[in-house]
Parts: sequence; C-alpha cells; structure tokens
Amino acid sequence: MGDILHASHSVHEVKAHYVWSLRFRKKLLFKKEYQIKLKEIIGEIGQRYWFRMHEIGTDGDHIHLFIQSNPDDSFSTIVRTIKSISARELFKSFPELRRIMWGAKLWEQGYFVQTVGDETTSTMIKKYIQKQGKQRGVTSEQIKLF
Repeated sequence: MGDILHASHSVHEVKAHYVWSLRFRKKLLFKKEYQIKLKEIIGEIGQRYWFRMHEIGTDGDHIHLFIQSNPDDSFSTIVRTIKSISARELFKSFPELRRIMWGAKLWEQGYFVQTVGDETTSTMIKKYIQKQGKQRGVTSEQIKLF
C-alpha cells in the first residue's frame, strides 16, 4: 500500500493529477525566481489545507501537481484554493506580473484532473511530471519539492 493517511474519522488514499495553464499561455514559469516562489506558496497551501504535495512540474505555460488530499475536499475546491492563493501571492511578490499579464488573472479558468489509483500509476504520473519542459529541449530545472 502507498501513502495511506489517517484522519480522526477516516483512513484514505485519494490522489489526483491536476493541470492548469497560465492565462494567455504565457511562458512565465521557466523563470527560476517564479518557480521557487510558486513552490514555496504551494507548499504553504498544502500545509494549511492538509494537502500532501507529491510532485510539482511545469512546461513554462502550465503547471502539473500531484496531490493527495482528504476525501472531503472536492477537486474544484482544491483547484480554486491553490489558484487563488498562488496568484495573489505571486502578484504580491512580483508586481511586474500584473503588467506582463495585462492586469488580468494569472491562471486560466479551466483545469484537468485525473484520479490516480495505484502505486504503478502514481509512479508513472510522477515521472511524467518530472519530464515537463525537457521534452522540447528546454533546459530549465523542474520545481523540486523538499
């Protein structure tokens, strides 16, 4: 068995792969300082809302997250929470982003989510996320967790 979590009234292993894009598909996430700050912000969100972040990766214009969460948290709530807090904090830390994004929101409205059921699939998802950016010959380092 994998990463089974114990809560006061439940035992669970709910994992999902999330993907969403930057508004206008801007390739901003190759910048090292944005990656470092985004990793820090998402790590803090995970601690505050009890999400376990297994992997974070980017291909410059979108982000991949592999998250384990409580079964009481809906996928849409998780996405909305991470998008809103990360956008607010990135705009606060990097005021130039407002100009680059033409004063618009940071993230596109939509997202992709796929549940992950077993350790084999988990390993495949993690490897896929780690390869983001490398498939097109881009040499930026991936966002590393811990």
